[in-house]
Amino acid sequence: MEHTENQSTEFIWGHRRRFNAYSEYFKRTFGERVQKVAVNAGFTCPNRDGSISVGGCIYCDNNAFNPSYCHPSKNIAQQIEEGIEFHKNRYRRANKYLAYFQAFSNTYAPLKTLRERYAQALEKEEIVGLVIGTRPDCMDDEKLDYFSQLSQSYYIIIEYGVESCNNHTLGLINRGHTFEQAVTAIEKTHRAGIKTGAHFIFGLPCETVSEWMQWSGIISELPLDTIKFHQLQIINNTPIATMYKQNPSLFHRFTLEEYIDFIIRFLERLNPRFVVERFAGEVPPRFLEQTSWGWIRNDQILQTIEDKLQEQNTCQGRLFI
Repeated sequence: MEHTENQSTEFIWGHRRRFNAYSEYFKRTFGERVQKVAVNAGFTCPNRDGSISVGGCIYCDNNAFNPSYCHPSKNIAQQIEEGIEFHKNRYRRANKYLAYFQAFSNTYAPLKTLRERYAQALEKEEIVGLVIGTRPDCMDDEKLDYFSQLSQSYYIIIEYGVESCNNHTLGLINRGHTFEQAVTAIEKTHRAGIKTGAHFIFGLPCETVSEWMQWSGIISELPLDTIKFHQLQIINNTPIATMYKQNPSLFHRFTLEEYIDFIIRFLERLNPRFVVERFAGEVPPRFLEQTSWGWIRNDQILQTIEDKLQEQNTCQGRLFI
């Protein structure tokens, strides 16, 4: 399935960009721009409340990525209204929105509670679907049946935080689940006919670039629709910040140039069917313990990646087998 010169304008999946881009996927799906509106529905996680652990993931601070309008003290309808107003000022072309249940584990509650909270979001006329971020161990058959039924009328995607393919790492960062559990949840969600996404982090302690390159084959076998990647960002006042200060040799810290080179090599081996939502994470500088990248926005990183793909005449899936 290797890319050749004759494929240089259509590429492997039949589109002109050199990777299977999220924005283009939405245009194909909805016929127009669709914007996500973040919602904090007041959930928690089983590695926070003592069910399997306490303290949560050692790298996590939800305040670092939650927009200002997104707070559980406001009801879901209010958060969506304020979010739509925010995005109308920023992205004037969007007329349709997806409610993005982003903070914590958004299936970690009885089904009755989930139905009530998701119904509040879907009452808004502008909301055409839900993006539900959760953990692999917070899904069961009853919930999958519900989401499967809901997907007959709305766009529904379940995004699983997988983070690493390495079980030792998952234990070290206090995830509280295994990679095998993630695979099972992804496969069951796919079989239920529900769109499925996954999130991975490059740069977690004790992992190496060669290991991450091997992930490309492992991840490519999963039945995913969308995928997100980002570099490890060391957030102030998190346990991982303390770990980094005490033993920085445990961490591979990419320079921006190294990360872009790595992403391109990874992308060449990645299943071309996957829609890539994100290559890098971005949080306000005040949250960062340290960074070697300076203050660079995601759109600048994306443009650099696309420029490099063009320069090297390569694309997502060029080396995919």
